Amino acid sequence: MTIEHISDTARWVAVYRAMESERPDALFHDPYARRLAGARGDEIVSTLKQARSMAWAMIVRTQVMDEIIRKEIATDRIDLVLNLAAGLDARPWRMELPPSLHWVDVDLPDILRYKLETLRGVPTRCSYEAVEADLRDADVRHALFARIGARTTRALVVTEGLLIYLGDEGVAALASDLNDVQTFARWLIDLASPRLLKMMTRSWGKSVAAGNAPFRFAPASGTTFFTPYGWRELEYRSTMDEARRLDREMRMMWLWRFLGRLSSARKREEFRRMSGVVLLERT
Repeated sequence: MTIEHISDTARWVAVYRAMESERPDALFHDPYARRLAGARGDEIVSTLKQARSMAWAMIVRTQVMDEIIRKEIATDRIDLVLNLAAGLDARPWRMELPPSLHWVDVDLPDILRYKLETLRGVPTRCSYEAVEADLRDADVRHALFARIGARTTRALVVTEGLLIYLGDEGVAALASDLNDVQTFARWLIDLASPRLLKMMTRSWGKSVAAGNAPFRFAPASGTTFFTPYGWRELEYRSTMDEARRLDREMRMMWLWRFLGRLSSARKREEFRRMSGVVLLERT
């Protein structure tokens, strides 16, 4: 099968960052994405159904998260970014970041070691730390969060492309554990709706399940899912709206917009929130 392990999804998305970076009108430049993706990443994108045609969504997600991270660092006194399930994200190497910022990547040993070996000799733009940890282990999670929380006055937690692989219980436990640390002020996530989850499962469900990484999390309640665990929506950026703003819409999106105008206001809002990037704050 194309996806053999959940870490393969990091190579998959790295190809999308490379594709965008190589455009003459690129929204962002990740000069390390092609190297990090490797031949394995190209194989995944070449063999997965509709993988290239759906690159726009991941490209939009990357750009929007870049924008929010920059804004939070510049305006919200963020002094530490905790990137959980960091995968092959190269933001500490590719983004303009203040040298005083501390960035912590957390992921499984194999994927982190591969990234650091691939980027050996390339300096990061800020203070950087890589932590090997299995976030499914509650004891490991608690100890890590307590240690990192004690080193910051105001942290931004990032979970890009992680929550969809966790069940409701897993996301709830993570949300509660993050909320237990008072210095974790903001949490940046991406969120899918049940309708989108069904569409993704039809296209890629068998492939990701074969790598023990089935799509699982898409709460019908949207961002209110997080309220009982101490988090509330501060900012929601619809993937559809942002794609239009960034000129990265999928093909035939004009037809979807036209059909949306014929729908009720409730249906239009449901469609707008089919997927998005969300900044959460502590309640």
